Amino acid sequence: MTTQPQTEPQTTPDRIVAKMVVGGRSVDAADGQTFDVLEPATGRVMASAPLGGKEDVDRAVAAARQAFDDPKGWSTWSASKRGRTLAKFSALVKAHLEELARLESRNVGKPISGARGEALGASLVFEYYAGAANKIFGETIPVSKPGLDFTLREPIGVVGLIVPWNFPMLMASWKLGPALAAGNTCILKPASWTPLSTIRLGELALEAGFPAGVVNIVTGPGGTAGAAIAGHAGIGKVAFTGETTTGQEIMRLAANNVKKVSLELGGKSPNIVFADADLEKFARESPYSVFDNCGQDCCARSRILVERSAHDRVVELFVDATRKVKVGDPSDDATEVGPMVHPRQRDRVMDYIGIGQDEGAELLVGGTAPEDPDLAAGTYVLPAVFAGVSNDMRIAREEIFGPVVSIIPFDTEEEAIRLANATPYGLSGSIWSRDIGRALRTAKGVQAGVLSVNSNSSVHTEAPFGGYKMSGIGRELGLHAVELYTETKNIFVDLD
Repeated sequence: MTTQPQTEPQTTPDRIVAKMVVGGRSVDAADGQTFDVLEPATGRVMASAPLGGKEDVDRAVAAARQAFDDPKGWSTWSASKRGRTLAKFSALVKAHLEELARLESRNVGKPISGARGEALGASLVFEYYAGAANKIFGETIPVSKPGLDFTLREPIGVVGLIVPWNFPMLMASWKLGPALAAGNTCILKPASWTPLSTIRLGELALEAGFPAGVVNIVTGPGGTAGAAIAGHAGIGKVAFTGETTTGQEIMRLAANNVKKVSLELGGKSPNIVFADADLEKFARESPYSVFDNCGQDCCARSRILVERSAHDRVVELFVDATRKVKVGDPSDDATEVGPMVHPRQRDRVMDYIGIGQDEGAELLVGGTAPEDPDLAAGTYVLPAVFAGVSNDMRIAREEIFGPVVSIIPFDTEEEAIRLANATPYGLSGSIWSRDIGRALRTAKGVQAGVLSVNSNSSVHTEAPFGGYKMSGIGRELGLHAVELYTETKNIFVDLD
C-alpha cells in the first residue's frame, strides 16, 4: 500500500469562527486554543472552534450552578413558564430551519433533505417537552400510618450532556428538551468533528429567553472536555450518546461522585425477514434502514437475517435496490447518501470491508469510492452488501458504523431469534412477516429496546428509546426521559 504525502487541508472561503456559549456569552477557550472542523464533502476546513478543556468545564459548571441556585431563576420558574420558553425555543429552531439544516449538512455530510428533517425533528422535540413541562408531577401513596404520603419530582441540578457526531442537533434536542423541562441547568458538549449546529442551538436558546447559565455549550475533545464533565463533582447527572467503550469510561468517571448516568450506545441491529413477508416492500424500504446517514446510525439494521427459502430472492431485490441509492453531493436535494463524517471514519469502514472479504464473505455491490471525479475530494463510500456471511464473522458481530450490510440465512423462527440475540448489543431491529403472531413472538424473543414490525421506523418523539445489554442504560424521548433528569422526593405528613 502506497502512503500518500500528508498535506494540510485547504480552507473554505466562508470559514466560520465558532465560539462556545458559557454563562450567557459567546466565549473562546480559556487558553485561546482552537481546532479545525472539516467539511466531509470537500475535505476542506470549514470552521474553527474553541479547544475547551477542564478549565472551560469548570467555568460552565459555575455558571450553571449559579443559574440553578438563583432564588428567582430557572429552576424556580413555574412549569408553565418553563414550557413557554421551550415553546419559543422550538419556534426559533423552526424559523432557522434552513440555516441549521445547511450547517448540519455541511458539517456532518448528510444530505440536505435529511438535515432539514432533523432540524424540524429537533424543533418538534422541544415543542413536545414544552408541553410536558407542566405534566411532571408526583403521586399520593396510601401508607399504613395515619397521615399523608406524597412524592415530588424535582430537578437534579446541573447536568452534563454529551452528544455524538452522527446526529448532533437531533441528539442535543433529545437531551436538552427533558432536562430543561424538568428545571435543570445544562452543559452540552458536542463531538469535536461536528460542533457547529449545537453551538447555534446554544445561541438560539439565549434568544429564546433562557437565563444566562441555563444552557452552556462547551466544545473540545472527549478525552479532556468530555472526561471533565463525566468526572466533575459539581455535575449531578451525565447523559451520553456515542460509542460503547467511551460509555464505559464515562461510567467509571461518574462513579467519583456517584452521579446519575444514562447511556445510549452502540448497536448491531437485525432486520429479520420471514419468507411470507412482503419482500418487495422490504427491499424498497430497508436499504435506508442501514445506508441512511451513510450507515452512521446506532439503529442501523446492519444484519439482514432472512429465512433460507427466501434468501436468494431477498439478495436479488436488496442488491438491486442498493444500486439505485443515489450517492452524491449532500447539498443536492436528490442525494440520498452523502460522504462519511471524517476521513478516519471512512478508513475504518474500508478496513472492515477488507476484513469481510478476508473472512470469506462475498461483496455483491459497493464498498469502494464513487468513480465520479466531482466526489473525489470527499469521504464517500458506496453502500456495500455482503452475502455468504456467518454470524460469527467480525462484519456480523462488530459495529462498523458505515454503509455495510451482511445477509445471513436462517431456517426456523427459533434460529432467527438466537442469531438476532447473538450480539453484545440490543438496541433496535425490524421483523418482516404477514403472520402477526409470528412477528409478535419474534419481537418478544429479541433482546432489544426498540423494535418495529413491517417497518424500519424506530424513533418516535412520544415513545421511549433505548437499548438492552451493552446498548445502554435508560430511556430517552417521551415522558420516560423526564425520569432521567429528576429526583423523587417522598414526604410524609403525620395526621394522627
